Amino acid sequence: MAYPQHTTACTPRKTNTGGLSPQREIRVKQLILERLGDSLEVTELAQACALSRSHFSRAFKCSTGLSPQEWIRQQRVALAKQLIQYTDMSLTQISLECGFCDQAHFCHIFTRSEGINPFAWRCQFVRRNGKRSQPSPVPMGMHASV
Repeated sequence: MAYPQHTTACTPRKTNTGGLSPQREIRVKQLILERLGDSLEVTELAQACALSRSHFSRAFKCSTGLSPQEWIRQQRVALAKQLIQYTDMSLTQISLECGFCDQAHFCHIFTRSEGINPFAWRCQFVRRNGKRSQPSPVPMGMHASV
């Protein structure tokens, strides 16, 4: 006998039913951004919202359209792109600063996200813009929108 498939997925941002409250979403995103260079566990994020791990993961995805891990990866890649553009840090330094366990993992995630490896991305940026501009350093926690 075939059973109808029951899915609990929700469409991001149409309604907040099943998602995080706006206050919890802001709190957890700020926590992630403040600790982007550190190891972040979903259990810790769930505890910050006073939710179980599974409930938090479902609610976060309903609110953002992404799993907590994918949202963290996107923020890490966004920070890495800023550091690649505006600093002379090595890719190894950037990978560690952005919370990747090593440069190989960073290169894999960056390439999967951007379709090009970080070294080639840096070369394209420099070629397109001449030399790197030097704005003020990017403060931790201030690199991505909440």
